[in-house]
Amino acid sequence: MYNKLHKTQRQPSAFKPYGCWGRASRSAPAYPGEANGKCWQAIQKVQFVMHTIRGNSPICSRFFLTFGALTNPPNTKPMQAVQDYIQENKDRFLDELLDLLRIPSVSADPAYKGDVLKTADFVAESLRKAGADSVEVCPTAGYPIVYGEKMIDPAKPTVLIYGHYDVQPPDPMELWESPPFEPVIKKTEAHPDGAIYARGACDDKGQFFMHVKAFEAMMAKDALPCNIKFMIEGEEEVGSANLGIFCRENQDKLKCDTILISDTSIIANDVPSITVGLRGLSYIEVEVVGPNRDLHSGVYGGGVANPINVLCDMISSLMDDRKHITIPGFYDDVVELSEAERKKLNEAPFDLEKYKKDLAIGDVQGEAGYTPLERVSIRPTLDVNGIWGGYIGEGAKTVLPSKANAKISMRLVPNQDPDKITQLFKQHFESIAPASVKVTVTPHHGGEPAVTPTDTPEYKAASKAMEQAFGKTPIPTREGGSIPIVALFEQVLDAKSVLMGFGLNSDAIHSPNEHYGLFNFYKGIETIPYFFAHYADLK
Repeated sequence: MYNKLHKTQRQPSAFKPYGCWGRASRSAPAYPGEANGKCWQAIQKVQFVMHTIRGNSPICSRFFLTFGALTNPPNTKPMQAVQDYIQENKDRFLDELLDLLRIPSVSADPAYKGDVLKTADFVAESLRKAGADSVEVCPTAGYPIVYGEKMIDPAKPTVLIYGHYDVQPPDPMELWESPPFEPVIKKTEAHPDGAIYARGACDDKGQFFMHVKAFEAMMAKDALPCNIKFMIEGEEEVGSANLGIFCRENQDKLKCDTILISDTSIIANDVPSITVGLRGLSYIEVEVVGPNRDLHSGVYGGGVANPINVLCDMISSLMDDRKHITIPGFYDDVVELSEAERKKLNEAPFDLEKYKKDLAIGDVQGEAGYTPLERVSIRPTLDVNGIWGGYIGEGAKTVLPSKANAKISMRLVPNQDPDKITQLFKQHFESIAPASVKVTVTPHHGGEPAVTPTDTPEYKAASKAMEQAFGKTPIPTREGGSIPIVALFEQVLDAKSVLMGFGLNSDAIHSPNEHYGLFNFYKGIETIPYFFAHYADLK
């Protein structure tokens, strides 16, 4: 099945560099500096005229869409050689990614330990082949961290690339349309050029691998303008428990000017964006225990508390009818955005009907007084991620279960401390438990929220790079997910992160049928060298 798809459905890269007069072709020069000098002079004259007349006509709009990304280009010839190399090797890049996706590196399940370690070795070898020095598979108390570097000049800025090679469990298996570790390429409405279906395709193998291939291209053409370091871990999906320890013990090795991360999304393939805010996380497991054994529901039903019923009642009480979280003190530290900030946030393109259609839902739901975009980005939330207890096999078994369990996550916004929120939850949940049951609250992992500034050389370099690749200025956005290590990096390494991801929210990460568009994969490889070029100029 794969071989057939691989041969027939693979699409050409979306990369089409603009030529001197906006002609999209592989042979056309990507930058005016490579074009004939008279041609570039003509472009400058036209730009001047357009600015002078301050036109708002469709002609003006098309002109600036075509040439807007060409102003103030970095050193053009090396970058064009890099882009040519990417085009020449894109099929091989895809083949190597597919090989990586075939390894089931599920960090949450000990049964996959051998595969996780195999993946670490695969990443290390990929870095070596790409041209990295000092490549190490660094042991930790859990799964190893893969490190590599290329230091070209201590006077030049250093970019640390972070990613993770571990993936989420594929469950439930029956909902996958194809085996999760046998990647196939299929066309979709969101990905007309084709998308890779496999666990980890977008989160985060496909995205961190873009950096490896972009680095390879820059090395092949002697066009690396900055120092580069790689730190690819294998425990992100289980809380990165050992990453902080590794960073603290290796501060000199990891010293850098900025951290570049691709583990986020863009608004759409024609609407580029850069994530500037992430929510924090408090993740908790609760257990409600009733009688000392399962009981006959006919003999004891109505006379003894049912732990599942009690657990459902307790969870239901955690939010009121306005979907406002009822834990005392939960909102005390929440930073409220101004009306102007909220208005700016809601300027991002959002189609409610398309959103509902994509999810096959009749309507949205959330905290009263906030838009869907606000609910999933700037507001804290509480959700049950799993709940179990009693008999769930075939047929009927009329029992009152002796216990019930649930896993609960709370997404947090800037200024909310995950440890404080975890403690507030524990105190409240224990306080509302009836005397008929015993309650245990077990914290799992958490992470700080993060907001990155937009006035730094790092952000400006990312913005210029995406403008150059997409032909549009990216929109700064806040995402609802959590990447706890962003705050950690700032605390331990004293460096800001740039969240330049290329996935789509519809790519089903953490869900069955996770996928990643070929357009997005190639566009990321195309964009990353531009970031390095602009960062070297700005820094």
